[in-house]
Amino acid sequence: MSAPLERTVPGAFDAALGRVREALAGEGFGVLTEIDVRSTLAQKLGVEFRRYAILGACNPPFAHRALSLDLRAGLSMPCNVVVHEGDDGAVVVRAVDPTLTVAAAGHPGLAELAAEVRDKLGRALAQLA
Repeated sequence: MSAPLERTVPGAFDAALGRVREALAGEGFGVLTEIDVRSTLAQKLGVEFRRYAILGACNPPFAHRALSLDLRAGLSMPCNVVVHEGDDGAVVVRAVDPTLTVAAAGHPGLAELAAEVRDKLGRALAQLA
């Protein structure tokens, strides 16, 4: 079993979020979407929540390869990366494991590609520790 795609990052939330974006860019990922969960829950439900961001990360060459193999691969895109405040105040970063989500498409060629994407996400998170 492979290591989880998770890191605890030193420093303040905003600085860590910036470092996550930079680390992803260094591995060829752009952030297509960003959801500020704290703000959304405050606006929609009037509730308080910890700082929590969901980044929709995409590596265009990998996305093109995946969709060229099987259009159902889009069900697994983009790769979500979550940045949130932990219970102890530390910043936690987690990334989806594409080797698990690609199983929905069922195309055998996607498994190898998902492993490559997982490696890139892992390298990006390793830069944060």
